Amino acid sequence: MENKEILEIPANPMLGDLRKRKKKLRVAAYCRVSTEEEEQQNSFEVQVSYYTEKITHHEGWQLAGIFADEGISGVRTNKREQFKEMIELCRKKKIDLILTKSVSRFARNTLDCIRHVRMLKSWGIPVIFEKEGIDTSDMNSEMILTCLSAFAQAESESISGNVSKGIRMGYRQGRFTFRYSNCLGYRKGADGNPEIEPEEAKTIRMIFENYLNGDSVEDIKACLERKKILSPSGKEEWSKQTIVRILKNEKYMGDVLLQKTYVSNLFEGKLKKNNGELPKYYIQNNHPAIISREMFHEVQEEIARRNSKKPATQKKTKTNRGRFTSKYPLSERLVCGNCGCYYRRITWNIHGRKQVVWRCINRVEFGTRYCKDSPSIPEESLHQAILEAAKSLVKEKQSEMADILRHTLANLHDETNEADPIVVKNKLEELEQEFDRLLLMAGTENEIIDRRLEQISNEIMKLKQMAKQSDKSEKRKVTTETKHRKIMDLFSDHDLELTEYSDALVYRIIERVTVLSKEKILIKFIGGCEVTEPLN
Repeated sequence: MENKEILEIPANPMLGDLRKRKKKLRVAAYCRVSTEEEEQQNSFEVQVSYYTEKITHHEGWQLAGIFADEGISGVRTNKREQFKEMIELCRKKKIDLILTKSVSRFARNTLDCIRHVRMLKSWGIPVIFEKEGIDTSDMNSEMILTCLSAFAQAESESISGNVSKGIRMGYRQGRFTFRYSNCLGYRKGADGNPEIEPEEAKTIRMIFENYLNGDSVEDIKACLERKKILSPSGKEEWSKQTIVRILKNEKYMGDVLLQKTYVSNLFEGKLKKNNGELPKYYIQNNHPAIISREMFHEVQEEIARRNSKKPATQKKTKTNRGRFTSKYPLSERLVCGNCGCYYRRITWNIHGRKQVVWRCINRVEFGTRYCKDSPSIPEESLHQAILEAAKSLVKEKQSEMADILRHTLANLHDETNEADPIVVKNKLEELEQEFDRLLLMAGTENEIIDRRLEQISNEIMKLKQMAKQSDKSEKRKVTTETKHRKIMDLFSDHDLELTEYSDALVYRIIERVTVLSKEKILIKFIGGCEVTEPLN
């Protein structure tokens, strides 16, 4: 219409803020220190005291709480419980204003900082960063806050890098923090070094011995829980992963491998297994050993053997993996002389009379398709034949057994002497020194130097591979020597009397039992000695 008029009503912030002026603002403060050092703890207490006094003495303010995370990093909010509690109270509209010392105290992660500030602004709750003089209620642009948050994040990344570098420099010198909380069997001694905790050490020895005696990880778990032995975390229930970690932990033979894992991303904070991305540091004889070095290597060999089992039947050849069973040791060792397949324990029920026999798995599952002729062997006859074979070795063949074992050990020494570790180490040092000298001259763009550098680099890689292979061969030799010497000790003991069949004996001294026919079996003992024994 022609007479239409437009009137502007001036802004009056006092009217808009009338409701807030009628009641006091509920003000909270957030404090944080990133370490638990004594000086930082003093700073922490000072911050809490400062904000308590500031809020309580400010007219129009009332204290809604002091939220403080002590000894916590600021790169992630998921572990800052007090911070999360403060945000939750804000969501419930129980806080009107937040005070904090600086952007870096609030969050060292740019995304986290901006996300939480935006969230609080959407709820009508400003944040005041005192050091930077920023009040998010008056700030129209996030540019300044984003820049300051980025600086805080960069500072955190720099600190993290320096800390990691310092830790790795300590590793090179053999300095590290021994974690007692998750290492059953050790405690901190009066001199600050690890010492053996006798009762827990008994548990560790039992775990290793039971595993070598043929128990599965599940069996060991049940045994520990039955005896009411507490796990490293203090729980009555054990996990199979904990037992496997104990069996693979080099600390129990007195050594330490450092930097097994690393944090790839500071802000994610997730541990990753170090598969060669970073150097590792191995310290031998760092502390007292609970088990012998030989037993540890023997256990590692047994773990590898169980993990690399061949399939029991033709049905499982696609997976190329068999499953370890600890219930019957002969399941791992009794093989068919016709097809080479394992035998299986079966219970027959004939007219109400039960009989336990062992049969070729291929014959049981496929008939004559894969195994045309294999006998069924009564378990009692099998056990008796194995017992008689062991007794005959003890009584009559000690010298023959000893000769075979000595011959095997001599062959082991010959195999491992192909690459002398000392020669390899000296050659490596020479090449690395030459490589460093030529590297200083590499800037001259000399093709001869470049080719020589490439040649040396290839030689160094080959020598390192040889050194690694030599180390593996040495460990394998030590493990085999230990096994053979135990058997030599067993068969040289004139007072030893074998009176009954033992599963543990089969696990420790028998490598394979081959069914030749219904009347006889061939028993191969660890060390190479073979005995043909009749079946009754």
